[in-house]
Amino acid sequence: MKTVNVYEAKTNLSGLLADVQKGETITIARAGKPVAVLTAAPPVASSAEVAARFGFMAGAQHVPDDFDTMYAAEIAEMFGGGT
Repeated sequence: MKTVNVYEAKTNLSGLLADVQKGETITIARAGKPVAVLTAAPPVASSAEVAARFGFMAGAQHVPDDFDTMYAAEIAEMFGGGT
C-alpha cells in the first residue's frame, strides 16, 4: 500500500488514479496521519446488463380491470364522503 501526502495527491491525481485502476490501494495522509484511502470503485452495470434485467417479471402480475375504481366506496367512507 502506497502512502502519499495531500499535496502530492493533488499534484499527481491522474497518476494515482492510474495506479488504482491497476489494483493498487493508496493512502492519502496529512501531516503523516492517514486521512483517506483511494481504492477502485465497484464495477457499474453496463447498459446491456440493465436492458437484460428490464422486464424480467413481465406477466408475473395481474392488474384487475376495475383497478381505478376498486375500493372507491370504502375510501370515500374513510374520508367522510360515504353514502
